[in-house]
Amino acid sequence: MRTILLLILGALCFGCGQKTSETKENAPVDYRPSFHFTPPQNWMNDPNGLVYLDGEYHLYYQYNPYGNIWGHMTWGHAVSTDLLHWTHLPVAIEEYTDAKGDSVMIFSGSAVVDKQNTSGFFADSSGIVAIYTSHVHRNDEGIRQHQSIAYSKDKGRTFVRYASNPVIDRERKDFRDPKVIWYEPNKKWIMATVVPDHYKAEFYESPDLKNWKFLSEFGPLGDTMKIWECPDLLQVPIMEEPGKKKWVLIISNSHPQGPTFVGMQYFIGDFDGKTFTPENPGQYPLYLDYGKDYYAAVTYNNLPATEASPILFGWANNWAYGQKIPTHPWRSAMALPRNLYLTNTSQGYRIIQRPIQAIESLRKEEITDLDHLTENTLMVECVLTPGSGSPLGIKLFKHEIEETVISYDAVRKEVVIDRTASGNVSFHPEFSSVERAPANLKNGMVKLTIFVDHAIVEVFINDGEQVMTEQVFPTSNTFSIETFKGSETDGVSLKIYRLQP
Repeated sequence: MRTILLLILGALCFGCGQKTSETKENAPVDYRPSFHFTPPQNWMNDPNGLVYLDGEYHLYYQYNPYGNIWGHMTWGHAVSTDLLHWTHLPVAIEEYTDAKGDSVMIFSGSAVVDKQNTSGFFADSSGIVAIYTSHVHRNDEGIRQHQSIAYSKDKGRTFVRYASNPVIDRERKDFRDPKVIWYEPNKKWIMATVVPDHYKAEFYESPDLKNWKFLSEFGPLGDTMKIWECPDLLQVPIMEEPGKKKWVLIISNSHPQGPTFVGMQYFIGDFDGKTFTPENPGQYPLYLDYGKDYYAAVTYNNLPATEASPILFGWANNWAYGQKIPTHPWRSAMALPRNLYLTNTSQGYRIIQRPIQAIESLRKEEITDLDHLTENTLMVECVLTPGSGSPLGIKLFKHEIEETVISYDAVRKEVVIDRTASGNVSFHPEFSSVERAPANLKNGMVKLTIFVDHAIVEVFINDGEQVMTEQVFPTSNTFSIETFKGSETDGVSLKIYRLQP
């Protein structure tokens, strides 16, 4: 959706932001997504403070009010009634200068609805409390990170910083990303944080969001190729066992195919109010997304009862090259919101991810002429039936020598995304790549559900058993979509639908 802009400056810049690259015919290519969230202008990274209240899904996010690269971190803000159509609001929590004259950025964190006024901030009714990392820096160098809180009495529009911040101070340079949940069995708040360079998550408890007690730590375990960030402790329903859930701990850190890229892993286990215990430490790591552009995803707090499963929201970019992607005057988008489930497999429980049901409301007519497409908001349903060992699949954004190739490797049993010839790949040496995700045949087939939105491609494999999120920057407004197969025994079926911008 084209987002509804309330900020005058954002409204003025939004239209001019469409001209982001030149085609061979010297016409502009529009890279701004239509049904993925983007800020009106400037740099954005992690989603923060995901919380639902009174019919509104709040999205706070890491935002630079002054430029199109990382810096001056504040909490940007938008609200939605369906997680697809967004209304932009003013910055919610701003960078500030402390009593020592040091700058304090508002790093990543979470938000809760304090229904019982445990904090004492809300005399007459409940309100929203934001829990964030206060990042103290001087002369562009980080000095200290600690956890702070702020509260809102106007449904999350404006916040007041707590006068006695920080609420947790480990006296560490790196200690961040608090995710807070309400733990009903003990009637208390639980916070998960990370000590990034130690590959550890730490858990704390509080009766009032102000006074916190250390409980336990988890890690190192699984993937420790890069620092740990953005923890999320939550319960996820089991598809085959109605009414039953298991605890999951999500960590943002490494990409499964190399140390230079970022990604996310998860652990399945049990949380007893104090300690998270993984079910089978020997089976890890498990990854959430095998594409190159998915990071810092966290789930919503205080979801309405109509939501049967957690909703995960992630950043569709990569720190290796994210500040160089060829978009202006904004940089970065969020991936589609996803519902999370667990399924019991022969290897143990695994996460299933599916795009929120509301995306179906955008589906319009089927497209049958695939030779001269100008539509770049598409839903592609593709079923691959390998009869030989040769690759088979689909080519998106096909134009002269350009193409984004999604295929199935029957020998390695993997879905492959090749964006080495996808268009503009020269803006950073680490962008051009071939990514792979494990995918077993189901009844002799692999099912792909692909969402194409200008510069973002999300591939859901076998109804969400695996997901791959990738950015691509084609240089032409006109393209074709082609299928290919290695032999007559291979099968490729295709349905393509226009999605309403």
